[in-house]
Amino acid sequence: MDLQFSSSLLENAVTELSRLPGVGRKTALRLALHLLRQEESTSEKLGESIIKLRKEIRYCSVCHNISETEICPICASPARDSKVVCVVENINDVMIFERTGQYRGLYHVLNGLISPMDGIGPDQLEIASLVSRIKNNDIEEVILALSATMEGDTTNYYIYRLLGQTGVKITQLARGVAIGNEIEYTDEVTLGRSLVNRTLFADSFKR
Repeated sequence: MDLQFSSSLLENAVTELSRLPGVGRKTALRLALHLLRQEESTSEKLGESIIKLRKEIRYCSVCHNISETEICPICASPARDSKVVCVVENINDVMIFERTGQYRGLYHVLNGLISPMDGIGPDQLEIASLVSRIKNNDIEEVILALSATMEGDTTNYYIYRLLGQTGVKITQLARGVAIGNEIEYTDEVTLGRSLVNRTLFADSFKR
């Protein structure tokens, strides 16, 4: 049975909150009622932060990570190793790898994985920009750090074939990350070790 509302304002708020991933209408109602119980300034700060996020956030022109400037702080940092690029599925993965403290190179965010079942092909991802980046910069190693799923492996292999003639060293995470696991559900210690102990991607065909 659907929720019954005595206020159209509350109903509208619940409808919008329930659009968030993992938030059903009952949870959205609890959130809306919680905000009503707080100081008015609390709701105002939340609303202002979301509006500011949508209006002012940008994506790095180099790696496609979120940024407030044209080039994100990671790409702009002279302390990072610009000769190594770690390829990840999404922005969340960048934050996860940064928390391990084991990586000092740069990133390239694909914004998804190849998934024919979901209608997602290579042209819908940041793969062409990755190839261009590798060809036009002095990059020595590309780390394929995608989830150990069918979609992740398909994307890894596709990128490997495209970069095969560039001469760049192509590695992948050590299989401390279990088959079928997504990066975001892997603990930081295991992920850090898998990164440090990464292996040549070509070696995966010899098993």
